[in-house]
Amino acid sequence: MFLMIAVIAVIAPKTYAQISIDVSIRANVAPPALPVYVQPACPADGYMWVPGYWAYDNDSEDYYWVPGVWVAPPSPGLLWTPAYWGYEGGAYGFHAGYWGPHVGFYGGINYGYGYGGYGYGGGVWAGNSFRYNTAVVNVDRTVVHNTYIDRTVIVNNTTVNNHNSFNGPGGVEAKPRPEELTAMHEQHVQPTSQQLSHEHTARQDKSQFAKVNNGKPAAAAMNRVGGSRFTPGGAKAAPHVVNGAPNNNANNADRNKPSNANADANRNNPNNAGRNRNNANNANQAPAANPNKPANNNGAARANNPAANQKPNVKRAPQQQHRAPNQKQADKPEKKQE
Repeated sequence: MFLMIAVIAVIAPKTYAQISIDVSIRANVAPPALPVYVQPACPADGYMWVPGYWAYDNDSEDYYWVPGVWVAPPSPGLLWTPAYWGYEGGAYGFHAGYWGPHVGFYGGINYGYGYGGYGYGGGVWAGNSFRYNTAVVNVDRTVVHNTYIDRTVIVNNTTVNNHNSFNGPGGVEAKPRPEELTAMHEQHVQPTSQQLSHEHTARQDKSQFAKVNNGKPAAAAMNRVGGSRFTPGGAKAAPHVVNGAPNNNANNADRNKPSNANADANRNNPNNAGRNRNNANNANQAPAANPNKPANNNGAARANNPAANQKPNVKRAPQQQHRAPNQKQADKPEKKQE
């Protein structure tokens, strides 16, 4: 029993590292160079920057750009290790990013804004609060006040020094440092559901594919998942379009779906319930009861009129059975003349 426990204790850390660094996708061609873009301001205190990256679609055999974006971490104290491509075994393999207490190896790729190829210089955790290094990251100081300045971080705060997008021959030939190897063996947390939906939306946008934009996506970054899209120069980009309609908030499920409180309020509101029933059955219902309208009286008079009952039996659509009052009154004299 003791031996079994010891073996599990040794294997478990390797299992977490294997999940995090395992190659999930392979491509035969190298990803395009990293685009240069301006980082949007951090929209909320505690959000972390996830740099943009090239993802790969097997169906179209093409890369598509996933915009850099500010996201909420799964819990305080976690840092993001970016995804990266590495040339190995004659192909380019994709290593997914992950959350952890320390930043692991991300191929030596210089993504900018604190991710200079090793570690992260964009800020540090102080208890449950994140402090932002405004020397390298852009924050909205009207909403974020916990900041500091550390200019010793060697990273360009507006552009990527080199545009290599993969690790290996022809790209960045970097090896994991001891600290990164240690971080790679820590317990990791996989990307959040918002991050996954963010990547999914980028995949749906054909303008984000390299074969369409020649490696220069129009939407390079976003201020939050489902938020505003920005061009490489920092200007507002056109919203994401799905089936001809703008869908800028396609990823933000919380924004697109009504809150439970609102849904309950609608269900419990008798007026709304009545409206919903009237709308749903509008095609089969008679006009709403109104003492000023003689619709029901005319119907009763026509039912008691023998001449009216001698008309051919023609089935009509439900909406044609209830004619406007003036039309019924116009028919009435004709029946008496017969």
